[in-house]
Amino acid sequence: MGRLDGKVAFITGAARGQGRSHAVRLAEEGASIIAMDICDQIPTVFYPMATKEDLDETARLVEKAGGRIVTSVGDVRNLDDVQRAYDAGIAEFGKVDIVLPNAGIMPVIGPGDQRQAWHDAIDTMLTGVWHVLEVTVPGLVERGEGGSIIITSSAAGLTSIGLNTFPGQVGYTAAKHGVVGLMRIYAKQLAPHRIRVNTIHPTGVNTPMVANAEYAEFLTANPEVAADESYKNPMPVELIEAEDISNAIVYLASDEARYVTGVTFPVDAGYNIR
Repeated sequence: MGRLDGKVAFITGAARGQGRSHAVRLAEEGASIIAMDICDQIPTVFYPMATKEDLDETARLVEKAGGRIVTSVGDVRNLDDVQRAYDAGIAEFGKVDIVLPNAGIMPVIGPGDQRQAWHDAIDTMLTGVWHVLEVTVPGLVERGEGGSIIITSSAAGLTSIGLNTFPGQVGYTAAKHGVVGLMRIYAKQLAPHRIRVNTIHPTGVNTPMVANAEYAEFLTANPEVAADESYKNPMPVELIEAEDISNAIVYLASDEARYVTGVTFPVDAGYNIR
């Protein structure tokens, strides 16, 4: 018997990385999955983004884990896309219990004049989260059976991070702080409905967003960044694994955390106690 038997989870950014890991891990615990991803390249993002084939692989892995899944290609920056993905999931499963606004980008090493990177970061990781909440919250409230919303922030959402003020770096940090504010206002408003809202704050995670050739080249060209101790975790690990975040997500989504709401939940190898 799984910890999430009978639950349905709506996950954005599900084609690979943390989103795929969450989809598979929740399916292992008995949840059905509504998975959405842009499956396209945003020009300001310096590394290759996920593809439709990646999203199909997530579906295969969820089904291998014994779960059911509905996938949709869409951009969280577009409210209509989020609504379509949600509606497709409702048509298949009839409800949503768990909401994971996880879609994210890291356009942090572009040149200083790449001002569009600010807008892409904010639109994806702050406005995009708000779009997901706008679409999913009314149904959670109407059903009257509670629920769990877990927003992906970052260690960068609890402290300043980065050696540059390129537009993408600043936008990334601002967005990851901004969702904490969203979490707090929704947690307060939704508590009477037994809908819990929390943010999760990973340190660097071993996914294609961080572990890619382009970022490795940036570090080689900028050895002062690689040597900067402010980027290091106190625990002896450079990057944690996506499953480490997924395990925390399972806890926050489950009845074991039924009275946990309004918290910033770090999974950061001690990053914020440096």
